[in-house]
Amino acid sequence: MTAAPASDPDGLLAEQLLRLTRRVHRIQKRHLEQRELGITPAQSRLLRTLAHYSSPPRMADLAERLEVVPRAVTTLVDGLETHGKVRRVPDPANRRVIRIELTDAGRETLRELRAARRAAAAEILAPLGEREREQLGQLLDTLVDGPTGPPCEDGPIGQPGAAER
Repeated sequence: MTAAPASDPDGLLAEQLLRLTRRVHRIQKRHLEQRELGITPAQSRLLRTLAHYSSPPRMADLAERLEVVPRAVTTLVDGLETHGKVRRVPDPANRRVIRIELTDAGRETLRELRAARRAAAAEILAPLGEREREQLGQLLDTLVDGPTGPPCEDGPIGQPGAAER
């Protein structure tokens, strides 16, 4: 794998982010496999998404939230239903509509998934101290959510901006 040249700092950062993402996925996958949950990363994402709904969503709602085509959700739900993690239930207001709900086994699997993710995060973050973790969290929030206020001239947290150096 070739790294971006030092004269391309944004390219280097992009490469580092991609490498970190791949590492996170590998480590999470290993932790999931160690727990022998019998579900794929895509199925685990669907379970995590289901947990955010206050009432069972429609498959179309899940497809939209997951940003996938409805057919992909059908395949994921089929696999999870086979393993007893979710069930299809008719909508009480419109029996033609099918909703997806977690089963007790699905909720237990979610607890195991969360534990596996925490273990993976602990492994990945082990080299960082508490202050570095706080800084990383703040930086990641900015990247994920976008800036919350006007751009500032400051450099990294606690460091002067370019004009002050």
